[in-house]
Amino acid sequence: MSETALDQPKAPAAEQSAEGQLWKDYLKAAVIAVGLALIIRTFIVQAFKIPSESMVDTLLVGDHLLVNKLVYNFEPIQRGDIVVFRYPLDPNRDFVKRVVGLPGETIEMRQTTVYVNGAPLTESYTRYEDYAGYRHGFGPFTVPEGAVFMMGDNRDNSQDSRVWGPLPVENIRGKAFVIHWSWKDEGWGVRWNRVARLLD
Repeated sequence: MSETALDQPKAPAAEQSAEGQLWKDYLKAAVIAVGLALIIRTFIVQAFKIPSESMVDTLLVGDHLLVNKLVYNFEPIQRGDIVVFRYPLDPNRDFVKRVVGLPGETIEMRQTTVYVNGAPLTESYTRYEDYAGYRHGFGPFTVPEGAVFMMGDNRDNSQDSRVWGPLPVENIRGKAFVIHWSWKDEGWGVRWNRVARLLD
């Protein structure tokens, strides 16, 4: 005669209780992990991917950045910072550019030189090409309070404050501080020499 379900030996109650507690612990740990990830992403650090060539050679298409979203709660925005922000003409899109002008400063561009309050700005990170014509002159333009003037490092291939005006500081998501991953857009492969590269 075969055994029925009623005849099967049952796990001790203590064992069942321990197994149930283990699953509860796993679930609690998973909920806490998801909660922490959401808090970190919303308030502290967020990852962004570079989709365009406007910051070449500093940032390449396929670079993945980590952005510090808290830094400007503790220190002021500085010229030279690389920031991720909501595009003023379409807040659903994120852009990344470099801060060139601060509130109250007068920005002017003559050929490949940017002038801040009449003084030439030394920039070792810029790239110029021949086809866009941005370098033929801009300004002078005074940055209003509550805004900054943004430019891409690839000056002749960047839609920036020269096109759409000053950036309200409230649009800034945070300061990019490291390339945590970089994937070639062509040829398939990791750019290992760019992984974990800190940004100036």
